[in-house]
Amino acid sequence: MRPSLLDPLFASVTTLDGVGPKVAGLLQTLLVRPGETLRIRDLVFHLPSGLIDRRKRAEIATAPEGAMVTLTVRIDRHQPPGRANRSSPYRVFAQDETGEIALTYFRAQAAWMEKLLPLGETMLVSGKVEWFNGRPSMVHPDFAAPLAEAETMSLVEPVYPMTTGLSAKVLRKAIGQALERVPDFPEWIDAEVKRRQSFPSFADALRRLHDPDDQIDIAPESASWRRIAYDEYLASQLALALSRQRMKAIPGRAMGDGAGRLDRLRSALPFALTGGQEQAFAEIATDMAAPDRMLRLLQGDVGAGKTIVALMAMAVAAGSGAQSALLAPTEILARQHYAGLSKLAEAAGLTMTLLTGRDNGKARERKLAAIAEGESDIVVGTHALFQEDVSYRDLGLVIVDEQHRFGVHQRLQLTRKGRGADLLVMTATPIPRTLVLSAFGDMEVSRLSEKPKGRKPITTVAMPTERLTEIVERIGTALAAGDRVYWVCPLVEETEKSDLMAAEERGRQMAQVFGETVGVVHGRMNGEEKDAVMGAFKRGDKRLVVATTVIEVGVDVPEATIIVIEHAERFGLSQLHQLRGRVGRGDKASACVLLYRGPLGETAAARLKIMRETEDGFRIAEEDLRLRGEGDLLGTQQSGMPFFRIARTEHHADLMEVARDDARLVLARDPELKGERGEALRALLYLFGKDEAVRLLRSG
Repeated sequence: MRPSLLDPLFASVTTLDGVGPKVAGLLQTLLVRPGETLRIRDLVFHLPSGLIDRRKRAEIATAPEGAMVTLTVRIDRHQPPGRANRSSPYRVFAQDETGEIALTYFRAQAAWMEKLLPLGETMLVSGKVEWFNGRPSMVHPDFAAPLAEAETMSLVEPVYPMTTGLSAKVLRKAIGQALERVPDFPEWIDAEVKRRQSFPSFADALRRLHDPDDQIDIAPESASWRRIAYDEYLASQLALALSRQRMKAIPGRAMGDGAGRLDRLRSALPFALTGGQEQAFAEIATDMAAPDRMLRLLQGDVGAGKTIVALMAMAVAAGSGAQSALLAPTEILARQHYAGLSKLAEAAGLTMTLLTGRDNGKARERKLAAIAEGESDIVVGTHALFQEDVSYRDLGLVIVDEQHRFGVHQRLQLTRKGRGADLLVMTATPIPRTLVLSAFGDMEVSRLSEKPKGRKPITTVAMPTERLTEIVERIGTALAAGDRVYWVCPLVEETEKSDLMAAEERGRQMAQVFGETVGVVHGRMNGEEKDAVMGAFKRGDKRLVVATTVIEVGVDVPEATIIVIEHAERFGLSQLHQLRGRVGRGDKASACVLLYRGPLGETAAARLKIMRETEDGFRIAEEDLRLRGEGDLLGTQQSGMPFFRIARTEHHADLMEVARDDARLVLARDPELKGERGEALRALLYLFGKDEAVRLLRSG
């Protein structure tokens, strides 16, 4: 049950004055993601993005063009539009000692205007000054009050992110009412952390943010903002720690390679492992040999050889008589894992089954029987592996590829098919340390930072679109030499709104030059269509694939030596790096061409420079975080990555580790959150939408 203390913040926004169904609809668009329920709490967490400070006074003659200013003026005369020309604006002329200004209103009623700006009155007016033919005017001043009255009013006003159709006045009024409903919460932050960080109380922090005295009050570095960011991190880390506690509560099993499968696999490998692979596997094997369940993240750049490490772990599980499931985010990747691993698995005496949503009828029944009877050591597939009708004889290891596509809370569901199954998560997205903590704070981390032996560096160049013909000629030479080429476009088809070159259109143009060897792949095609084109590319029937970013993760064609990324300035750094990793997977020298349309903005230029300088995915990820914050680093909105509303990794990264350590310490002392601080922390979890974590406590 949600603590009753929170009821005022979880009430509907329509219980506030001035918020009817129409305004509530606009607030829904502004404040929450599709499908989420809007609460008064969401208004409280909508923080200002700027400030209007009317304390800064100006004079008419020196008021700068386009600047927000506050003037002290005397109202001189009104000039309503003539009857013949109702569409003209209503003008009120006012003056100070330096000159005259026109206060301009459209569609205004004379009686209302005379009441708002009475003749002869000395007024404080605030708004944007525009100069036209040497004369200043202020269109629809956003503030006008008699001087005596203005002295008692707040002249500093927060500015909020807005949505079309919603007025700033209505939003401010709603937020003001919401703040009045914030209860006096018991403190959930550890006293020593609070003292060391100079945090105000939760309620004081919110009030200061929504009623600032100065720009510094609403800066992300301010004590108030840092306090709420820490609360959000603490809720997130506590939820992760509870999920870890729950996973660890189910006893695991000690697994070792009793049947010698690992030795057989090692002798079948056609290459030597890197030092990084050996180290990562040693960490995984140690976890598997312990009686607790393994919860480990294996981070490795594109082509760092994670899948081989995973296969070695699956050999250990098979050597203990347990089955493994390897879960991929897409069918293309599931099929690729199967194709890439099945020969090695066979050499090591491991049986492998591919199960996808495409299997049906008798073929599916045969596969399900092999899994249920334990004839299959390793099952590779998509989400289909966890459907109701799939049962395992003894699932001991679950490996998840590209976890950020699945989301934190699915981890529990993934391992329920087994009896205390170990969990290994792999990602080829290099994630900065702070984001690893925010998404995988419940896991131990292994990192593969070197490329497999024999891989050649990729030459990266940035070229303007004006040199397109030159690039096409160079591709012709490469195709004639038997190489394969990727050409990546940002959109599927030309739209009126966009000047981006679409994959289909570019595909048609390339086919005119290179004929039948050109294939097109994009997100609107179904799985079978994509697979058919990628299969032809792998076999060499197609030698140039024009694609959207669907080729981003994991597609493996060692013969591909060139990738052209069109409109590279529109992609994030991590995405450019992921795409570049499609080439350089064989023993030939490879190239990545970043095709851009100038002039480049500062951030885009910085991105392309970093891409030319380094292939180190972890450095690139840190730079990406610095350049654009975590908001879209992993496509937060589409993925299972946590969504932070208040916290900004680029400003608050130092608080993440404090929150993780505190969350683990709290649960070590009070695993059920039953003590005084524990009860306060339960309220915190509800407040930041971590209800699932509270359910874990109950079901524990």
